[in-house]
Amino acid sequence: MKKIARVLHISMRKIDRVKKRFVEEGLDAALIKKLETVFYAKKADGDFEAHLVALSCGEPPEGFARWSLRLLADKVVELNYIDSISHETVRRIFKKRNQPWQRKGWVIPPDQNGSFVANMEMVFGCI
Repeated sequence: MKKIARVLHISMRKIDRVKKRFVEEGLDAALIKKLETVFYAKKADGDFEAHLVALSCGEPPEGFARWSLRLLADKVVELNYIDSISHETVRRIFKKRNQPWQRKGWVIPPDQNGSFVANMEMVFGCI
């Protein structure tokens, strides 16, 4: 079997799956590549995402400087916005939404004078 796997450039696991499909479903099933499609029901709708974004823009829990994905996932379950959710799903929602807490802008160091600001505006085309 190992020689077959090496010649065909496939894994032993693949050979085992094809053998199993042959025994259980017959020759035709073993020869035709089986497309596995798994559909998952979408848990997070627009209403939930709005609650999540609003929560993330608010104050983090006491003892924390900012919200983490795990803290947000735990909090939305605690608030009964959703039955269960992983921190990875929360990450994907924020990735889709372009992280609402990030605002684009310039930070000017406090010890700079007006000349610095004027030159910065000229360089960045803010005028």
